Amino acid sequence: MKEHKIGIILNGVTGRMGTNQHLIRSILAIRDQGGIQVSPDEIITVDPILTGRNANKLQSLAEKHNVERWTTDLDAALQDDYNQIFFDASSTLHRAKFVEMAAKAGKAIYCEKPTAVTTDEAVRLANICSDAGVKNGVVQDKLWLPGIRKLKTLIDQGFFGRILSVRGEFGYWVFTGHDENQPAQRPSWNYRKEDGGGIIIDMLCHWRYVIDHVFGKVKSVSCTGATHLPERIDEEGKPYNCTADDSCYATFELENGVICQFNSSWDVRVRRDDLLVMQVDGSHGSAIVGLRKCWVQPLGATPKPVWNPDIPQPIDFFEGWQEVPDATEFDNAFKIQWEMFLRHVVLDEPFPYDLMEGAKGVQLAELGIESWKDRAWKDIETL
Repeated sequence: MKEHKIGIILNGVTGRMGTNQHLIRSILAIRDQGGIQVSPDEIITVDPILTGRNANKLQSLAEKHNVERWTTDLDAALQDDYNQIFFDASSTLHRAKFVEMAAKAGKAIYCEKPTAVTTDEAVRLANICSDAGVKNGVVQDKLWLPGIRKLKTLIDQGFFGRILSVRGEFGYWVFTGHDENQPAQRPSWNYRKEDGGGIIIDMLCHWRYVIDHVFGKVKSVSCTGATHLPERIDEEGKPYNCTADDSCYATFELENGVICQFNSSWDVRVRRDDLLVMQVDGSHGSAIVGLRKCWVQPLGATPKPVWNPDIPQPIDFFEGWQEVPDATEFDNAFKIQWEMFLRHVVLDEPFPYDLMEGAKGVQLAELGIESWKDRAWKDIETL
């Protein structure tokens, strides 16, 4: 059996997302399944090393999950030829220096999004990797969610006919921390613009790759943001002023004529099927898409309602939808993309989700912010 054993530097994974999705449900899941079987006699295995600034957190995390290697000396980890991949899940404003260090050390680079808070910086980081000749990628996890995979199958099979519009609702109520027994469940930097926070820079990066890869290329954007809650409580129990947007309301025009609308908010109470729900309407059918489930209504089963507010609605609009069954087992979305990137590094298989793709997400977010400021549509230029 030929084994490709890959040392992976996991930087900044002591936070919630890094620990749960990247460490536990991706890298450790790959480790615990025995690696990635790429042929009957060839396998890719992983050996993580945790890096960061807080030795106590690193040691505790490593011991809890049986990770043998951890260090606060990132330079030493980067200089070790055994470590072939550098992954960064630190805060956005710290990402550039880590990418530069890893590229200089000749490591393959994989990053959380957003890769930066400005398009120029995101493009610069992509070019640094390109100039260094290192393979690179950015996390675009929502493409492998079960609900979106089912949606993509419907599109490929022609279920919708011509897609007309997409409406997305994302978000949930993030507690401010003011009320007893309701602690804030997101880090305080998310609500400080000076620390790289804001829902526009966070979520429009997601919507860019979802729209581009599922519905069509984004042509232009109109966006309004808001800071609905001006004060929250930080990790030390102290109040602070929120300087970043906590909600955004965006409309996207696509090159193929499809109109997409996405509302994203950390100040919304959920009464829908999931934290993210999209309605896709087409000439021959429609779909309701959540993180894991998908429901459809074809043209032939579409009811014909009559507007009459003087009587109770006789139609149950929920009954006319059919759930799309699970035709396969769906693995963790982050893990799927991790396995793709590992195969890209080891076997040179295609991986289109590079840092320049990540820069496109930053571009859309930056134009969304400009649209909000100028109260105007903004066209997307090719990067």
